[in-house]
Amino acid sequence: MRRVALRIRPGDERDEGAVLALFDEAIAWLVARGQTGQWGALPFSQREDARDRVHQFAVGGGLYVGECDGRAVAALVVGEAPAYAPKLAAPELYIPLLLTSRRLAGRDIGGALVRVAVDLARRRGAVVVRVDCWAGAPGLIAWYERQGFVCCGSFEQNGWVGQIFKMTV
Repeated sequence: MRRVALRIRPGDERDEGAVLALFDEAIAWLVARGQTGQWGALPFSQREDARDRVHQFAVGGGLYVGECDGRAVAALVVGEAPAYAPKLAAPELYIPLLLTSRRLAGRDIGGALVRVAVDLARRRGAVVVRVDCWAGAPGLIAWYERQGFVCCGSFEQNGWVGQIFKMTV
């Protein structure tokens, strides 16, 4: 695996366009593979609800952007667990978004984002990092397991089934 020079920095509302572009790239990649169950077939940039979601990520204080050669190639959002995730008794950091450019797949960009989240969790006194993904993506599920996450549950939201993972830090 050839790694890239990756700079990860805090993001804000100025990064909304870049995050939408990463979503659009990922959706095009998924559609080409017949995997519309994750985010649908319509680009996020064309969906008001998705643009609003990205705006909330950008202004919420938990966005991190990965850059390679000055160009956004990844996005990470960390914060509190969403309402659909069962509450934990232990302090945690939740990853509601981990998104990387498909053009640079296999370069450990996602792994670098996970390591940033783990470091943030430790600095904030959390003992668990959790993340979720579409349960219909066995390759993505296996990727999270290779990063050190273990399955800890699932959920259904409006017909969409998700898988929740945790990692003790």
